[in-house]
Amino acid sequence: MTDSMEPQPEIAALLPSVYAELRRIASANMARMPPSGTLQPTALVHEAWLRLGGNENSSWQSRAHFLAAAAEAMRHILIDRARQRSSMRHGGKQQRVDIEHIDIPIDTDDDERLLAISAAVDKLTAENPQIAELVKLRCFVGLEVAEAAKVLGIPRATAYRRWQFARTWLYKELHG
Repeated sequence: MTDSMEPQPEIAALLPSVYAELRRIASANMARMPPSGTLQPTALVHEAWLRLGGNENSSWQSRAHFLAAAAEAMRHILIDRARQRSSMRHGGKQQRVDIEHIDIPIDTDDDERLLAISAAVDKLTAENPQIAELVKLRCFVGLEVAEAAKVLGIPRATAYRRWQFARTWLYKELHG
């Protein structure tokens, strides 16, 4: 009786001969999908191998049968990840916005925008007065974050974190 951790002779011979081909299939599958950020072709091959039963499955009729099953397993893994990323609990169809490109300029000639920003700052004041003070100093007085930190008597790092939160919060408020 063989140890369950040791591959059976047929499987042990099959995997090394198809590993490079599986990586090629995985790379091709992943190239057609939106970037996942974390899943690499090698990890996809290994996850497919585990889904196929790993060392326990010896029912492969041929190399082509094994490759077809592996390709199908990889497809299911990629589809499952895509579904997970697009589910509402993971943000759904929301678009990522780079926080570094968000600025809240105050245009005193645009009355509607000025009133919208003022209303948003009032709402922020009710929720978080310290962050609202930073927003007022940045948007209405024109101070840089470091200068506002000195005025508020807080560390610069704290001011930068609060400003990052404030920009995101204001962007959401102003753009729905």
